[in-house]
Amino acid sequence: MTHHTHLPIESLSVRGQKVLDLLPFRQRTVDGAVLISNDFGDHMFLSDTEYQALVRGDVANEDPLRARLKAGNFLARELDREAITARLQEKYRFLRAGPSLHIFVVTLRCNHTCQYCHASRARMDAPDVDMSIETAERCVDFAFETTSPSLTIEFQGGEPLANWTVVEHIIEYARQKNALAGKSLMFALVTNLSLMDEEKLAYLIDRRVQICTSLDGPADLHDGQRLWKDGKSHDTTVDWIRRINQHYVDAGMDPHLYHIEALPTITRQTLARGNELVEHYAALGCKSIFLRNLDPFGWGAAVKNRLGYTMEDFLEFYRQTFLHIVEMNRNGQDMVERTAALLFSKIIGNVEPNYLDIRSPCGAGIGQLAYNHDGRIFTCDEGRMVDRSGDDCFQIGNVHGTTGEGIEKDRYRDVVSSPTVRSMVMASTLEGQPGCSSCVYKPWCGVCPVHNYCEQGSIHGRMADSTYCQKHMGIFDFLMERVHRADPFEMALFQRWATPRGQPHYVHEAEAL
Repeated sequence: MTHHTHLPIESLSVRGQKVLDLLPFRQRTVDGAVLISNDFGDHMFLSDTEYQALVRGDVANEDPLRARLKAGNFLARELDREAITARLQEKYRFLRAGPSLHIFVVTLRCNHTCQYCHASRARMDAPDVDMSIETAERCVDFAFETTSPSLTIEFQGGEPLANWTVVEHIIEYARQKNALAGKSLMFALVTNLSLMDEEKLAYLIDRRVQICTSLDGPADLHDGQRLWKDGKSHDTTVDWIRRINQHYVDAGMDPHLYHIEALPTITRQTLARGNELVEHYAALGCKSIFLRNLDPFGWGAAVKNRLGYTMEDFLEFYRQTFLHIVEMNRNGQDMVERTAALLFSKIIGNVEPNYLDIRSPCGAGIGQLAYNHDGRIFTCDEGRMVDRSGDDCFQIGNVHGTTGEGIEKDRYRDVVSSPTVRSMVMASTLEGQPGCSSCVYKPWCGVCPVHNYCEQGSIHGRMADSTYCQKHMGIFDFLMERVHRADPFEMALFQRWATPRGQPHYVHEAEAL
């Protein structure tokens, strides 16, 4: 059970002596101990005896528990308000910025037929699904209206390399605009690599574009899920992963920071092969892996009966694979599990990594925007995926203007402050979400309104019935158990995972062109 315990700010008394000024806290039993947390993101593990003393106010001034409570920012009258204020300002700095991630869907065409395709791709010969040069420039113009000092343009599809001319044009046009705008500009490309060639790679390397791909595991697993009638997807993907990673090594760059990002999608076929999956990544020189479950977007919902699983099954897979990753590190093989790293950065590192899917409020409309190939603007990429199923409720604008001849294009301020964006903010602010507001993990968690909409029919999810909540609750419980039990090696490993490191090589500051 989780409780949101509100104790009075006034000092509690023991034998007539005031000893405590407890701030509100939340609690949950984890690994036989009582975990408590506060809104600042601090936490403590207490024994049952300590917890009972805490709620009775039976903690004397000389009790070591009092010193721990003070250090953990649980005592109101001994709080360093200036330091806490600075921490909260840093944690919520994203609220002052505006959308920094701008996803460009340059085409819906793709030469793969992935069974779980979240983007609901179109055939390679499909007409009218490529972004035009005119639309691309309008999307870039709109993106540069953001009030954020940093801006990342991420190319998605379909397969974005199928519309290479427009990808190249967007990069050059954005760099040209940034010569005046002066933002910290980054580019990222999500690709299956099957259309990559030496000329394209040389250009992407020269323009410092971060490259991300999908790798579902060994050949039989990958090729069985990521179908490509014109070749062997696994062999092609692996070949380019090796070549791109080797480029960074040859350039003398830190391979922990600079490498191609590869992501697996976990299906029913993967559940019994977690160790094999991670070791396959390690053999390719990959230093991290993101263990992510099958989402209910695009074709993911349609293939649930064939490729899906219960959340209990996924959590067991996650726990066992995580433990294997820890043992790999103990044996000298560097490997990071990205979900754990994101959460540890919040829990241990007291840093908000600004991962848009796990923050409060989420990034929809205020942290990211997604631009469809036809210029329509969506709250997020997930909202754009819902549109592919015929529901445009997450559309918030159009770079070409609304319907009707002669109407001006939607203005940036109107788009980002639209009723839809405001609703998404409200639906993903945990203080107003039943179940979340009283959860011990609230300081580090977040919800996805689009996931709620797809699974439950409302952006305001019912957390008691939500697989999204079930997943994160299960992962939080497991990770906090590991923190509670950690030996010195594990604690040092988690601290290392929790320490963010920038990637300045990918950043384009304003430059004369």
